[in-house]
Amino acid sequence: MGNQTRIEWTDASWNPVTGCTKISAGCDNCYAERLTERFKNVKGHVFENGFSLTLRWERLEQPIGWKRPRMIFVNSISDLFHKHIPYNFIDHVFDTMEKSHWHTFQVLTKRTSKMQKYIKKRYQDRRVPRNIWLGASVEDANQLTRVQHLRETPASIRFLSLEPLLGAVSDISFEGIHWVIVGGESGPKARIMKPEWPREIRDICVNKEVPFFFKQWGGKKENSKSRLLDGEKWDEMPDVSGMTG
Repeated sequence: MGNQTRIEWTDASWNPVTGCTKISAGCDNCYAERLTERFKNVKGHVFENGFSLTLRWERLEQPIGWKRPRMIFVNSISDLFHKHIPYNFIDHVFDTMEKSHWHTFQVLTKRTSKMQKYIKKRYQDRRVPRNIWLGASVEDANQLTRVQHLRETPASIRFLSLEPLLGAVSDISFEGIHWVIVGGESGPKARIMKPEWPREIRDICVNKEVPFFFKQWGGKKENSKSRLLDGEKWDEMPDVSGMTG
């Protein structure tokens, strides 16, 4: 766990929390739940608690020991801003991200209201370090308030993960957004992503000059063309070379 990942848009994962609870349609076929529940009640296994929310205090300083700079997805199998994660624990996570400044951390949440409040309080008299990227997970047009919460969150890099994309998001605005990831759902119960949905998002990104990353079409089985959108691979990333702070 950690220091490696199969997720295309990052280099490693760091999970100081595991487990979560479902709050919207995008959670219905959660891959993390599927992964962890297989080992529930297996004595001594790291996922002995299954998908129950578990604070991993022993992992809080893990990235400090990783000396090679890398992109790190924070809590790939949980949500740092879950309502049952205490603020003092979140403080420790951010302390570690600030200390290990040679890494870039990607914090992705569906609980954008709590993230916004926390960030505004923690960084009310200073900037969010540029190595901490803040993102919102949005699966359809019913969750666009998360985009607004993110837009109002002070950060050097704000990104959206539209995955699993379950419907058109025609009214979405990418104002104040620096990166957009799109992907279909994968796994045995995968729901279909219609081609026009990611195409529309890609076209908006191209028009607005927002970096666009197409992760996958998804489906029950992977195939060699699962990362191609209209025959092209989209692996754009934010340009942070000119940023300061």
